[in-house]
Amino acid sequence: MWFNQSALAALFVVISSLSPCQAITYSPIKPPSYPLAVRSPYLSAWIPGNSVASLGSSRAQFWAGNDLIWSVSARVDGVAYNLFGVKAPLAGSKAGTVTKAAYTSTHSTFTVEAGARTFTLDFFSPVSPKNYLRQSLPFSYLTVTLAAGDSSSVQVYSDIDDSWVGQANDVSWSYSTKNSTRIFQIKGVDTATYSENANGQALWGSAVYATRPPTGGSLSAASGPSASVRQSFITNGTLSGKHAEWSADGVVGFAHDLGTTAGEIAVTFAVGHVREESINYLGAAQTGYYRAKYASTVDAVSYFLDDYSDANEESTTFDNLIQSTGVSSYGSNYSDILALSVRQVYGGIEITIPNDSLDINKTYAFIKEISSDGNINTVDVIFATFPIFYLLSPDYIKLLLDPILEYTGSTAYDKTYAVHEIGASYPNATGHPATGEEMPIEESGNIILLTHAYQLATGKTDLSTTYASQLSQYATYLYQNGLYPASQLSLNDALGELSNQTNLAVKAAVALASYGGLTNNATYTAYGQSFASQIWSDLGTANGSHFLLQYGVQPWFLVFNHYPAVLFDLDLFAEASNATAAFYPTVRQKAGVPLDGALGWGQTNWQSFVAATVGGATRETFVSDLHAYLSNGLNGAPFSDRYWVVDSGEYVAGQAYSFRARPTLGSHFALAALGGGDIWG
Repeated sequence: MWFNQSALAALFVVISSLSPCQAITYSPIKPPSYPLAVRSPYLSAWIPGNSVASLGSSRAQFWAGNDLIWSVSARVDGVAYNLFGVKAPLAGSKAGTVTKAAYTSTHSTFTVEAGARTFTLDFFSPVSPKNYLRQSLPFSYLTVTLAAGDSSSVQVYSDIDDSWVGQANDVSWSYSTKNSTRIFQIKGVDTATYSENANGQALWGSAVYATRPPTGGSLSAASGPSASVRQSFITNGTLSGKHAEWSADGVVGFAHDLGTTAGEIAVTFAVGHVREESINYLGAAQTGYYRAKYASTVDAVSYFLDDYSDANEESTTFDNLIQSTGVSSYGSNYSDILALSVRQVYGGIEITIPNDSLDINKTYAFIKEISSDGNINTVDVIFATFPIFYLLSPDYIKLLLDPILEYTGSTAYDKTYAVHEIGASYPNATGHPATGEEMPIEESGNIILLTHAYQLATGKTDLSTTYASQLSQYATYLYQNGLYPASQLSLNDALGELSNQTNLAVKAAVALASYGGLTNNATYTAYGQSFASQIWSDLGTANGSHFLLQYGVQPWFLVFNHYPAVLFDLDLFAEASNATAAFYPTVRQKAGVPLDGALGWGQTNWQSFVAATVGGATRETFVSDLHAYLSNGLNGAPFSDRYWVVDSGEYVAGQAYSFRARPTLGSHFALAALGGGDIWG
């Protein structure tokens, strides 16, 4: 019997989810990795999809793949069950049984049977693109809900340790209260501000764990060696209230006593990572936007718990919007992709204000190039991400561009083209290093295109007005240098420096026409049209059937830089849509279309951009391939945007390749953005 790839992937998910006694229901699919607490580059906790069947003994992981200690256990009528994260169970405890796993754009939920009772673990990372206070709070929720059942005596326990601060030496912890809120903070001692460990974790700042007693119940807390703290809960269902000095295997834990109840009851924890000096912007400290209102960590996390009901209500509306937008744009497969992409995008960004003045009129956003090279506010990363901003939060484009254009407009930057990034290593936005990457055509075009996207989505002209001279300078540079690009890097820097890159020339053409539209300057519109005509009719294609990597040079290339022309309705490369729609299926490999004819890997970013430029069966192919890659069960890293499309010895088609957790998944919204910008309230 013959099966198509999607059917085989679906069959694999069903088979792989079976345990000896029970199947787990995955909704909508089993992804490579579930976001658990994903709110910033430093609060980024996940669990591989293939680990969910053994949730009780499987640990959370930082985006880089290193373990984070975060456990949940429950006692039901005196018997302790490990629900999550207990890799080495203690005597007297047993594993719960996972029956369901689901994700939306803001929630990952797991249903676990423990004796006669059922628990739901709801990991909720709010995404509130237009509420900067809510979005900037560096915390995430875990709600453990006991479903209605028999009249059992139930207690719930949870802990974290110093793995959240990226080190196992010189750590201290503290315990405090704010009204009914109980708060632990874990902090590295004598660590350098703005420093990271080898896994990209912040070495300065504090991990935070907080909770409140349940209605009608009681709460106890303790810190100390993990075995003794956990054993106290297993034996007694309560903790000692003692707080030992730091130890290498120490944890900070809470135990909720829910009493004897047959009803539904829930307890909520807040986990976070706080850095008061969060970003070094040109030598001046930036801090989280939320600190304008809640300057202390205790006040901030207390407010965060106060805000749970409102944040959760908003998340329902938001999740429904993402679901309905995905389905209406291109079906349920597409909505599965969008829902899994959202937290990864916004979890790579921080919204800040000056640490000294706390002036919210000077709000910036900073994005980390996670897992590739750690740059800060990389212009091409913002370009790759922008469709989600265009659709949901176009003001983020301005928040991200402001610090870039302020820097390049100063005497600190003297190039005639746009900068690649404003710092080699997040969170140090201290300026482009002398040895840093240069992408003159790429980034000059990106700045213009991003400014136009912001203006079209918002109707605001403040960005184009404020930086008019720089935009004019970049447009001039593109006109003078864009049709025949000199040897240089492009966004796909793995290709190395190449001259006459078709995709770069396409970017120049589209950016020139975009600048014409942005400024109502018909001359630049005509420049863009002229470039586009020459590229497609002569320079960058093979007999008008497909784009080339370089002028007159094979292999073919998956050109994606004309996507903004479609989004902005610029009437460029119209002939390319039909021609490439016919061509790409002929070069599709086992798991998808590669980036070019000489490579064995593809990128979901550019496949998504191209899917928005073609139609019919070819668009369906791109969406189906991305969904199959997402659900094939071969991967465990947070959604990688680069994967193998062929079997290649060490790898097989459908396996992720190198990248993980990058915020560039905003590109997956390219199709949805065609329906119009700024759809979120």
